[in-house]
Amino acid sequence: MKNSIIRLTVIALFLFGSSFAIAVPPDTERNEYKITPLDNLHFGKSIEKAWTLNYSNNEPVTITLRSKGNGKEYIVRSSYFEVMYVSDHGGFGVRKIPASLKEIPDEINSSVLNKEQMESQRILTQAKVSDAYALELIASYLPDLLNANYKHVIY
Repeated sequence: MKNSIIRLTVIALFLFGSSFAIAVPPDTERNEYKITPLDNLHFGKSIEKAWTLNYSNNEPVTITLRSKGNGKEYIVRSSYFEVMYVSDHGGFGVRKIPASLKEIPDEINSSVLNKEQMESQRILTQAKVSDAYALELIASYLPDLLNANYKHVIY
């Protein structure tokens, strides 16, 4: 009987303590964003779809989709940085923009982007992803990709 009371007390304390962990509010600033499809725009033959990504009232980030071989490339651009997320046989993750697609000078891009995050986001998932899921992953992980002193460009 004494062991049962101790077990019930431990379980009750665990459940009581875990309810506080669940009640912690999320970081709403980082979770609020809006993805809007861009229609009837002429980006060129290689661009299949395009969206804007807004985290706040700042300048929106543009995401364009290009199919490449057996994969897809999501090019993410603002006036201050550019990066590419790729979905292919190796999974889904971030890559540097190839020289042929660069619009932002390397000095500016490398100042804004965090090198450690570029490496850690190289594979976010090993599966190919749908466009909708890719956009959600980009919106979720992009803020971490920026160096702390440049987060203001999207927030």
